[in-house]
Amino acid sequence: MPPPSPSRVQTVALIGNPNTGKSTLFNALVGVHQRVGNYPGVTVEKRTGRLTHGSGSVEVIDLPGTYSLAPRSRDELVAVELLLGRLADTAPVDAVLCVVDASNLERNLYLVSQVLDLEIPTVVAVNMVDLAEREGAVIDFLALEERLGVPVVPVQAHRKIGIGVLKDTLANTTTSPSITGPSGPSPSSATPSAPPEVLEVSESRIGGPSRSAPSRAVFPNAFETETKRLAVRAANGGGAPLPGWAVRRLLLDADGLLEADLIAAENGRLHEALRAARSRLAEASCPLPEVETTVRYTWARGVLDGVVTRAGERPTSLTDHIDRVLTHPLKGLTVFAMVMFVVFQSIFAGAVPAMEAIEAAAGGLGAWLEGSMAAGPFRSLLVDGVIAGVGGVLVFLPQILILFFFIALLEDCGYMARGAFLMDRFMVRVGLSGKSFIPMLSSFACAIPGVMAARTIENERDRLTTILVAPLLTCSARLPVYALLIAAFVPAHGYLGGWVGLQGLTLAGLYLLGIAAAVAAALVFKRTLFRGRTPAFLMELPSYKWPSPRTVFFRVAERGWVFIRCAGTLILAVSILVWAALYFPRSEAVEAEYAPQAAALEAALADHAAEDPRHAELAEQLTEVNRQWQAAHQRQSILGRMGRLIEPAVEPLGWDWRIGCAAIASFPAREVVVATLGVIFAVGEDVEDEEGATQLSAQLKAATWEGDSRPLFTLPTALSILVFFALCAQCAATLAVIRRETNSWRWPAFTFAYMTALAYLGALATYQIGSLLT
Repeated sequence: MPPPSPSRVQTVALIGNPNTGKSTLFNALVGVHQRVGNYPGVTVEKRTGRLTHGSGSVEVIDLPGTYSLAPRSRDELVAVELLLGRLADTAPVDAVLCVVDASNLERNLYLVSQVLDLEIPTVVAVNMVDLAEREGAVIDFLALEERLGVPVVPVQAHRKIGIGVLKDTLANTTTSPSITGPSGPSPSSATPSAPPEVLEVSESRIGGPSRSAPSRAVFPNAFETETKRLAVRAANGGGAPLPGWAVRRLLLDADGLLEADLIAAENGRLHEALRAARSRLAEASCPLPEVETTVRYTWARGVLDGVVTRAGERPTSLTDHIDRVLTHPLKGLTVFAMVMFVVFQSIFAGAVPAMEAIEAAAGGLGAWLEGSMAAGPFRSLLVDGVIAGVGGVLVFLPQILILFFFIALLEDCGYMARGAFLMDRFMVRVGLSGKSFIPMLSSFACAIPGVMAARTIENERDRLTTILVAPLLTCSARLPVYALLIAAFVPAHGYLGGWVGLQGLTLAGLYLLGIAAAVAAALVFKRTLFRGRTPAFLMELPSYKWPSPRTVFFRVAERGWVFIRCAGTLILAVSILVWAALYFPRSEAVEAEYAPQAAALEAALADHAAEDPRHAELAEQLTEVNRQWQAAHQRQSILGRMGRLIEPAVEPLGWDWRIGCAAIASFPAREVVVATLGVIFAVGEDVEDEEGATQLSAQLKAATWEGDSRPLFTLPTALSILVFFALCAQCAATLAVIRRETNSWRWPAFTFAYMTALAYLGALATYQIGSLLT
């Protein structure tokens, strides 16, 4: 590999198995100098950071965790393409930093072996050395470095031990790469075991002694012969030449993502040559892909022979003792239920003070603007559009931060893997795996963090299924609608001596409706759109450790900023559009009717002191006139006209144009329907306090169909509205996040379409059957 251009910032790819402390090491290397985004054209998350050391800097790319470079998922394919320099708008990497777990070196060296085949300058960071020492393992790092032929640096990332030496080694590797060719491991070259103070590596080792070339796993002669033959065929086929490593991967990864990607891009005529080569290898007793597993693990055992020694049998660790309880079918589920209860209650109730503070701040800012500016479209835009829109987005931020705080905490300490393991037996019955449980559980607080949490699911079909059904689970935004209509129209009957109430049963039924709909939708999607056998749920159970506060902080801050930056901008734009639809056009007839009344009351109010009993009466009359004035404008607005337009479609649900208008206005957020109903039925937007809610309930009960005296709101009508909002997708923030997580508008459009259709059919059945029964 030629020396990198000095005019370009050097790039290091950080790669490793899951649960090796890779993210902790990334945070220790780059600190706050990190960014989060997606790779161009795909939705795999890209985390990059600037490592500044001395007078220079290095760009570090944190690749998705993977056990192998045989890509079986989209994130693994991105990792391989990045290492091969095949990603658009992403420069080829100058070096690779492999993170391995000191307590499980043999399995981790499987990936290291594949990376060494790429012939890219490589550094191996042996992390969690303290855990290996507690298990009785002694590692000769100097011998391991000699065997691998690349720099090996022991570190404890969560304590930042060895980070300075690692930074020096990376700087030296990116500026003076040297890889000369393959050689086999030499067990006789092992040096005496290094003492524990090896973690404090001296500066004299930076750059190290003259190292041998990296050792390589040696494949059978028949395999190497077919590799050369296929490489020649690829070169003669007219396509771009494939590197030797890529040809080897094509042979090994039968029907894998890399095969489809490389052949489609380079040479479509290689299919036949590949099939012929694999047939010849099978006849030569060189089975694929099993040969790779055998060869690489044999190589790893040879590298570690004499490098890792243990004092007798592996002692029973604290992790073993804890797992006897936490992975037990009964005890483990009990503990898991308690942990999830704490997480759920924290998300649901713990965020309330912060959410109220955000709402109060937004309301105070809006009130200040109202008092500082003259009435008009611009003030309404700022107060009702921008301020209300931003507040409506930021109010979800405490739930986001609390959720990802617990996720980061549970992941970093090692418990999250146990939870997924315990729930797998239940999730597999609906075609999903245990990894779908946490995102779906968190959706009961808010679908937004639930959708974002689904990115931990490696299987693409399971991830998309989880994202599509998460919004069906009852979130806290639905509660204002439930509370209003249940209190107003569901009789307060009591059963079992008053211990069980009909209103409470109705609320529980709505939650169960969301769960049943999500389960049914998951079953349908897994048998249609995402058809395929549910993959075996394989997950490593890492050792327990104290979570790193630094890692938890960065993960929480990262998720919060992504939410604010990406979801916030979209929901703000949607809120402004809805405001415009509710505000325009301004009717001159409405102004002529209400403006003189309001002016007269304001003049009369100015003539009476605050202590005058007449003052309170006039203030109440002015408030009522302003409410009716605003409601009249709403009726003539674009949104009001849309409500009249869809009235024939919603009339079978027991709705008139006013309820339809409230449903349309609730698109940005479901809870908007309460304020919209208050405006439409001449109560005003301030209906969240006890008096306002009572007044709105009375107005809804007194409302009649236009043109006759039939009651508009009946029990079947109220239940119809409840079912609709239990199943609909009236949440622009959720749809915006789905768009970001899938990198396409197709899936949020599909989510909105199928949930709206489901909500309509459910509301239709509820009203029609309810009308027949009553």
